[in-house]
Amino acid sequence: MKIKLIKGDITKLEVDVIVNAANSSLLGGGGVDGAIHRAGGHDILEDCMKIRASHEVCKTGETVITRGGNLLAKHVIHTVGPVWNSGGNEKFDQLRNCYVNSLKLANDYGLNSVAFPNISTGIYRFPKREAAMVAIQAVLDNQILDEITFCCFDDENYQLYEKLLGTKNIAHG
Repeated sequence: MKIKLIKGDITKLEVDVIVNAANSSLLGGGGVDGAIHRAGGHDILEDCMKIRASHEVCKTGETVITRGGNLLAKHVIHTVGPVWNSGGNEKFDQLRNCYVNSLKLANDYGLNSVAFPNISTGIYRFPKREAAMVAIQAVLDNQILDEITFCCFDDENYQLYEKLLGTKNIAHG
């Protein structure tokens, strides 16, 4: 498995699937969720509306998949990260599930390369260092895809991932 770390816009990546840090409605929102919906266009929203019609909402830690629409990525996996509030062990488990379930769903669809944003570290206020540790460990524990990209939008997350990944076999972008 190859792990890449880049600082940039996840909507511009040419991978099999990008992961969206979605809200439970699946209808778009702010941050990376809004950016993915805007860049991907109507196909993503249409697929999300079909999923909502059959599932109601997507629960924390769960995943669903849609077409990539206008994105370079063929698909988007939507996962709902935990809202930090006062924290607790269940929040760590829920965040880990976001990554593990995304990897499993990508594998189920025969997808080999996935890009992750920094799930729950924006408006959901999960502490960035702890979130990065959960993300990296979940990926290292579940090496079922060929290529994983951690795509950090901001310098702080990028530097945290760079430090935590250390001397592991990581390509930097």
